[in-house]
Amino acid sequence: MKEHLQLPIFEALSNLAHQHKVEIYVIGGYVRDRLMNRPFKNDIDILVVGSGIDFAQKVGDHFKTKVSVFQNFGTAMLRHERIDIEFVGARKESYRKDSRKPIVENGTLADDQKRRDFTINAMALCLNKSNYGELLDPFNGIKDIQIRTIRTPLDPQETFSDDPLRMMRAIRFATQLKFKIDSITFNAIKTQRERIKIISRERITDELNKIILADKPSIGFNYLFDTGLL
Repeated sequence: MKEHLQLPIFEALSNLAHQHKVEIYVIGGYVRDRLMNRPFKNDIDILVVGSGIDFAQKVGDHFKTKVSVFQNFGTAMLRHERIDIEFVGARKESYRKDSRKPIVENGTLADDQKRRDFTINAMALCLNKSNYGELLDPFNGIKDIQIRTIRTPLDPQETFSDDPLRMMRAIRFATQLKFKIDSITFNAIKTQRERIKIISRERITDELNKIILADKPSIGFNYLFDTGLL
């Protein structure tokens, strides 16, 4: 998998992680898109076991680059050679029934992968020297890419109840990638569809716009209609 880590920034982050004895991974969309041979969109998510903000500050000091900190979300972002890099600490989450705002605790890589929305977004590539380029794929995201399927890492009933916006994201990814939503995940959207009411109109509109801008928006609108979300 090292062939997916050819950008100079990865070696620099690996060296800094080694220097500061920090465990770090590339996770999410970059890993998914590389494995699918999709174009690089100039943004990378870095998962830090520990404080993502603290490590981002060290990276910013190294590159003499401004770091934007989002304390409420426990994330930080910087721009280096036209690449947006977001740093987040590994965490586990729990939710109240009436809100999609999670109760967040520090966690491990495994904890963080469990909380990800879909298997194809839960894959991580290690940047530490001891296992540089190793793929961590506990939920068979590679297989779901091969069979072109959207599926949640954990029980989709729980996933969508906790964060109902993920129902829209499932349909958006299925539309953009021309994937199918697996039957258990599809039925969970139908069951949890009323939960979408706790999501702000702005967040729903954002996902809807991404569906409309896809090559074939009808894929998404058919899913929205068939699940009852429309």
